[in-house]
Amino acid sequence: MTNTHGVVLDGERDGVLDCQLKREKLIIDTDPGIDDTIAILMAFQTPELEVLGLTTIFGNVTTEDATRNALLLCEIAGHPSLPVAEGSPEPLKGGRPRVADFIHGSDGLGNIFLPPPERKQIEKSASEFLVDMVSEYPGEVSILALGPLTNLALAIKRDSSFAKKVKRVVVLGGAFFALGNVNPAAEANIYGDPEAADVVFTSGANITVVGINITTQVQFTDDDLLQLRQSKGKHAQLISDTCKFYRDWHVKSDGVHGIFLHDPVSFVALVRPDLFTYKKGVVRVETQGICVGHTLMDQGLKNWNSSNPWTGYSPVEVAWTVKVDEVLDYIRSRLIKS
Repeated sequence: MTNTHGVVLDGERDGVLDCQLKREKLIIDTDPGIDDTIAILMAFQTPELEVLGLTTIFGNVTTEDATRNALLLCEIAGHPSLPVAEGSPEPLKGGRPRVADFIHGSDGLGNIFLPPPERKQIEKSASEFLVDMVSEYPGEVSILALGPLTNLALAIKRDSSFAKKVKRVVVLGGAFFALGNVNPAAEANIYGDPEAADVVFTSGANITVVGINITTQVQFTDDDLLQLRQSKGKHAQLISDTCKFYRDWHVKSDGVHGIFLHDPVSFVALVRPDLFTYKKGVVRVETQGICVGHTLMDQGLKNWNSSNPWTGYSPVEVAWTVKVDEVLDYIRSRLIKS
C-alpha cells in the first residue's frame, strides 16, 4: 500500500494497518552527497515517516547537481512522483558557493555516474515549497537539514510565521567545542552559508543541532562496508559503490579506514532522539574574520552583567553525547537488514 506521496506502507502491525498510524511529516533539505544519500534512503525505509518532498542546496555539489541527485534517489527508492524543489544556487550574501566534490566526486555520488533522472524538479523554489508545506500542515512538518541552511533562512525571510509553524528542525551542522572540518574553526555546512545559519539559529524555531563533534564518533569501518556490500540490504550495492570514493578520501584526509556517518547520525537524531543527550543554549554563528562559520553556544553557566550578541534569543538544543553502539546498530538495521 502507498500513500499519495508514494511512501510504501508495510502491512499490518498488531492487527492495525500502518497507514492508520500517525506518521511524522518530513521534508529533507539536502545536498546529496554520499552520506546524504544514505540518510535519504534510510528515511524512505522508515514507516514512521511520511516524506513530503526533498529540497536541494549546494554543498557537497552545486545546487543543480544536488537536484539531479535528489531526483535520482527518489526514482531509485521507488518514489518517482515525490516533489523535489530546487533551492538557492548561492549563499545569502551571494558569491560562488563552496562545493566539496573532492570528497563526494564530481557527480556527488562517488563518481558512479548514473543515468540522468527521468523527470524534473517542481516549479516552486525550495523556500516556496517549505513555506507552503509548513503552512498547509502547521505544527506537523519536521525538516531534516543536511546542508547549508540557505533555503531555511529564505523561508524564514519569506514568511515571518514559518519558525513558529514548523514542528521541529534537525540540523547537521557546527562543531561545538571541537575542531571543524573545513578549518579549525568551522564545519562545512555552517561555513557554506554562515549568515543563513545565524538567521535559522536565532529564529525561535524548535531546533536540534547535531554537530561533527557527535557525528565523527560514529563510523563505518572497512569491515562494516564489506558487510554492507555482502548483505541483502535494499540499497546495499548502490551505497557500497558510492562509498568507495568517500572511504578513500577519509583515509587520505583523516587516516580513517572507513567513513564518518554525518548525515545518517543526524537522521537517527530525528527518529531516535533518545540515543543522544542534549544541552540547550543560544547559538550564534561568526560571519566574518578568520573564524567565519564558527558556532558558539551560551551554555547558561553565567549571569551576564550586560547584554551581548547572545542575549534575547531563544535557545536551541545541541546534541552533547551519543550512544555510539546503539546508533550504529540502528543504521546497520536500516542498511544491512532491510
